[in-house]
Amino acid sequence: GNDPGASHFKHPADNLGDHHGEIEIMSEDEGDVGEEEDEYENMDDYVDNYERERKSRKDAEDEDLEFPDEVEVPLDKPARERFLKYRGLKSFRTSPWDPKESLPMEYAKIYAFENPVKAQKQAKAKLRAPAAGFASRRPDLVTKGEHVKLVFTGIPPEKAEALLQAFQGSRGSTPYVIFGLLQHETKMSMVNFAVHKSSSYEEPLANKDDLVFYTGIRMFRGRPIISDSAPNVDKHKNQKFMRSGESCTFSLYAPIHHAPLPVLCFKETEAGLSLVAAGLVKSVDPDRIVLKRIILTGYPYKVHKAKAYVRYMFHSPEDVRWFSPLEVWTKYGRRGKIREAVGTHGTMKCMFDAVVQQRDTVCISLYKRVFPKWQDDETFVM
Repeated sequence: GNDPGASHFKHPADNLGDHHGEIEIMSEDEGDVGEEEDEYENMDDYVDNYERERKSRKDAEDEDLEFPDEVEVPLDKPARERFLKYRGLKSFRTSPWDPKESLPMEYAKIYAFENPVKAQKQAKAKLRAPAAGFASRRPDLVTKGEHVKLVFTGIPPEKAEALLQAFQGSRGSTPYVIFGLLQHETKMSMVNFAVHKSSSYEEPLANKDDLVFYTGIRMFRGRPIISDSAPNVDKHKNQKFMRSGESCTFSLYAPIHHAPLPVLCFKETEAGLSLVAAGLVKSVDPDRIVLKRIILTGYPYKVHKAKAYVRYMFHSPEDVRWFSPLEVWTKYGRRGKIREAVGTHGTMKCMFDAVVQQRDTVCISLYKRVFPKWQDDETFVM
């Protein structure tokens, strides 16, 4: 609260700094042996399920590539209820969207910087500034080549014993790296990573897949949302899949990282961890707006110049009247308005700015803001 570089969305029940100070050691023998035996006994079923899931994800990626964002209105539920959280935009680029509107409960647990660049400079300057009464350097900083003794406090006895055993068992063969954190880096926020997909990973990489992130100083799990990396815009389009050779942005709840820092993204597979993407820390910005777009489609069955009767987009006249303020467009570049509902099965009369072709497809675009999922285990920092 006293720091001019940051503002905190306060939540009285949350103190995430305590969680990230914990060290959790798991032995290799932990786990349910019975589950492991069942897995090997049903290996044929497991392979079948794996191949079926892999084919399903590949088909979904191909369908999204051919018909991006298109959805169908269900017959058993009105469209005005099914898409209640969505809204229309006159222009994706210029229409306003309030970044503080309808935020999820997770935003009560995270930090937001008023000026991220200034906060980062202040954190680095504070680290190098001499302490009060010391003209040369701070006494709590270690210089290069200096030997020190480290004393850890506040670690539960069972975890301390496991840590000691792990250290003694690998003495001389496994190096240990100890690093310090800058100001605010023990707090959580919305971190954005600019990444590109690895050429060695050919499987579909879907939105909100469970990934392991390694930034050089720490590892953590996350389920990021994928969006485009368009510059100089205030809204970004959510992507269902990340495709080969494509650069995009991963956004997720994560510990604050001050740039520049590299990032490697891994996914757990049968063979272990597979590298799926790599990039850099882009920003710490909870106000970055990522919008999911869906497209409702219908087909003209009667056309007279710029007038067309469209069906199969909706299934009731109430839905037609509910969505009538929105602009309709066609895949051949026509723009128009819904004039009225016709009949009782969702047929509507539309007027366009030019002649409409019978083979054209009539569309309506709807948007809603999406957020990443919070990790259920708040001690996920490794």
